[in-house]
Amino acid sequence: GAASPNGANAPLYVVDGVIVSSIEGLNPDDFESVEVLKNAAATALYGARAANGAVIISTKNGEGKKKEPPVKIRTNFNETAFFYPQLLTDKQGNLSFSFTLPDALTQWKWQVFAHNKAAVFGLTQKTIVSQKTLMIQANAPRFMRQSDTMQFSAKISNLSDKPLNGKATLELIDAITLEPVDKAFLNSGTGISFNVPANQGTSVAFSIRVPATFTNPLTWRVVARAGTYSDGEENTLPVLSNRMLVTESLPLFVKGDTTQPFTFTKLLLQKSTTLQHQSVTVEFTTNPVWYAVQSLPYLAKYPYECAEQTFNRFFANALGAYIVGSNPAIKQVLDVWKKDSTAQKSNLAKNEALKNILLQETPWVLEAQSEEKQKKNIALLFDNAALEEAYGTAIKKLQQMQLANGAFSWFKGGYEDRYITQYIVAGIGRLQMLKAVPEKQLEALGSIAQKALQYLDETIAKDYAELLKYKGDLTKNNLGNVQLQYLYTRSYFDNIIPPASKVAYDYYYQQAKKYWVENNYYFRAMTGTILLRHNEGGFVQKNIVPALLENAVTGYETGMYWKQNERGYCWYQAPIEQQALMIEFFNDMRALSPTLLQQVDEMKTWLLRQKQTNHWATTKATADACYALLLGGSDWLGTTKKVTIDIGSTTINSSSQQQPAGSGYFKTTIPASQVTPAMGNIQVTTSSAGNSSNKMPAWGAVYWQYFEDIDKITTAATPLAITKKLFVEGNTDRGVVLTPVNNGDRLKVGDKVIIQVILKVDRDMEYVHLKDMRAAAMEPVNVLSGYKYQDGLGYYESTRDAATNFFISNLPKGTYVFEYPVTITHTGNYSVGLATAQCMYAPEFNSHSEGIRVRVGIKK
Repeated sequence: GAASPNGANAPLYVVDGVIVSSIEGLNPDDFESVEVLKNAAATALYGARAANGAVIISTKNGEGKKKEPPVKIRTNFNETAFFYPQLLTDKQGNLSFSFTLPDALTQWKWQVFAHNKAAVFGLTQKTIVSQKTLMIQANAPRFMRQSDTMQFSAKISNLSDKPLNGKATLELIDAITLEPVDKAFLNSGTGISFNVPANQGTSVAFSIRVPATFTNPLTWRVVARAGTYSDGEENTLPVLSNRMLVTESLPLFVKGDTTQPFTFTKLLLQKSTTLQHQSVTVEFTTNPVWYAVQSLPYLAKYPYECAEQTFNRFFANALGAYIVGSNPAIKQVLDVWKKDSTAQKSNLAKNEALKNILLQETPWVLEAQSEEKQKKNIALLFDNAALEEAYGTAIKKLQQMQLANGAFSWFKGGYEDRYITQYIVAGIGRLQMLKAVPEKQLEALGSIAQKALQYLDETIAKDYAELLKYKGDLTKNNLGNVQLQYLYTRSYFDNIIPPASKVAYDYYYQQAKKYWVENNYYFRAMTGTILLRHNEGGFVQKNIVPALLENAVTGYETGMYWKQNERGYCWYQAPIEQQALMIEFFNDMRALSPTLLQQVDEMKTWLLRQKQTNHWATTKATADACYALLLGGSDWLGTTKKVTIDIGSTTINSSSQQQPAGSGYFKTTIPASQVTPAMGNIQVTTSSAGNSSNKMPAWGAVYWQYFEDIDKITTAATPLAITKKLFVEGNTDRGVVLTPVNNGDRLKVGDKVIIQVILKVDRDMEYVHLKDMRAAAMEPVNVLSGYKYQDGLGYYESTRDAATNFFISNLPKGTYVFEYPVTITHTGNYSVGLATAQCMYAPEFNSHSEGIRVRVGIKK
């Protein structure tokens, strides 16, 4: 009200920051201080209630100073106000309901549609504005990068009819530890005074510097106070590394009960002065199923939206349900993990946009902070409700990506891609063979497969028609890689092939049988699988199996593998995928030759030794490896061994580690502060439970992760070369002029900068991913992803918060220039980052540009 609580002429009393109606009962001897404010000053602080002045009393039991009222911090910035309506009707039939808007101060589009039983309807649309008398809105970047300096700015708006004087503050918090980090970021924390005229706005800017060693996400909180008015915003953004994370691994493999030393040479001899440890992780198991379990979350959460990875999300969830259904012991363990008491999600865990950036740019940040959280993440993936939702989402996306003729392109909007189409159809066939397709998704997945098979059948018929049209010699080897992959894909399905396509199918089938010896090992195994499924096991057993076994390399630690082709950049030169196909082929052959069980186990051993920290090198390799590990082989479930691992002066005993029932699996992560070069000396001791002894293998690995300056990381020579340049776009009387920006040059806020990436390739390549990082002060102009065409090259361009991605399915030999515009938004000193290019399914073939740093001032 306008009057103070004690009457029209009484002053307002504030005791220890609390407004009271009376001070009766208070002993003046207990007063620490008394401050009397005159009318104008009191009204400025407490509004009309203090029109007659204010007496501010601090007691000896109080804090000795005036308490500022708490500020409600706005944290919910959802773009949609979702709510479940509860409609209330009054006597006149008017409906009313309430809902809570998100915390964004903006305009909202409000639409209402109502109808009755007679189909009489009404529709209205309104605009709702959410605002406060005093508002502060941060102009936060999408991300920050280590060692950047910047002016973190915010806009302050005054919607009242009088000027407001106050103070704005910025608080910085480590989003993982929840500890303040203002000091590390050189943020003074004292605040900035502001004076905003009535119905106007102003801006404030806080100078900060990102520490070179800070790697966690950062929570920022800006607060403005002016008298009784206040406002605040809080959000979290990622801090990206200006260095590269390198993972070195050392496989650990032992047979039977033994003690065996290992030497991690790179860790033992590392002497770099700029190297920064991230962690050393030790894992060990006697059950390969757990390697598949661990890898599935990687497949399910991979961020890009190409057809292959969209399918493999479904593939991962389907395999997860299959593993749980076929292994009761695993199901029991996962049920226990799901009941973990750490079920509450933090604001960081709820922030999907932030998680996507971290997954793409700093994947190590989202690795679980403890073994318990890792277990819970895996268990939640296999939650029935989550699986059902994931199935439906992946199937809908696949249906949307499938072209009208049944084919798939690599990315939506691109040309039809036979390899990707055949890969997806073969994956569906694999799930059907494992009986891992969810019952509710059988019809939808079957429809996708049938439409794709119709396209593939028509395409193989066209291939054969082309041979006839150009009078090719039909007796020669006319079988290409894509035709052989078609035969393999078709072998999973026994539905009738149309007559026109059957002629072509039979021709290429006979070609595969006749010319199998001219193919590499990958295609020999593929041919053997095709022939086996056509009841030609005798031919396969007599010819293909001996030819493969006599060229296999077998070692005590390495297992069985095929050395042949070195790693290539084509889909048929991928060693993990080749090994998975070998396992599938020889597992199918066991029906005719049961003695091949040992070879299948040896092949799985090699496959397990190639695993990285929580997956294989690519999504496609990981999917194939998981499938191969779930095929037949020795019954490793239930094998129990006692394991002791000495790594440097640290001893890890399996008996002291929590192990899922029947798995023999444990994992320990040693933090950076405890990592020493002496940990390169490792000794593993295994012994069977009780007095028995078994010769079953046990294996694991040590992973050393560290950060290193980019110029000190050596990469293999590749056919890719990449250059990155910046240009400022300016308008002159001669038209648009581009001025080059050199390393360390000064830009201005508001400048339009053209980023140019030049990619040179000396041979034809396929499935290339070009990724260009941006500075934190650069806001992209093109924000919509889509398929584009330039200089005869088609590619999918995807704009993300920290980088722009270009996905090129076919990259012919030549030089290509990619350009896109950005706008400079913040002052400071920034690293622009690198441009990198690599084969998406052969990541060893990669290249990167030099780093660039720019300074940004205020445009005059």
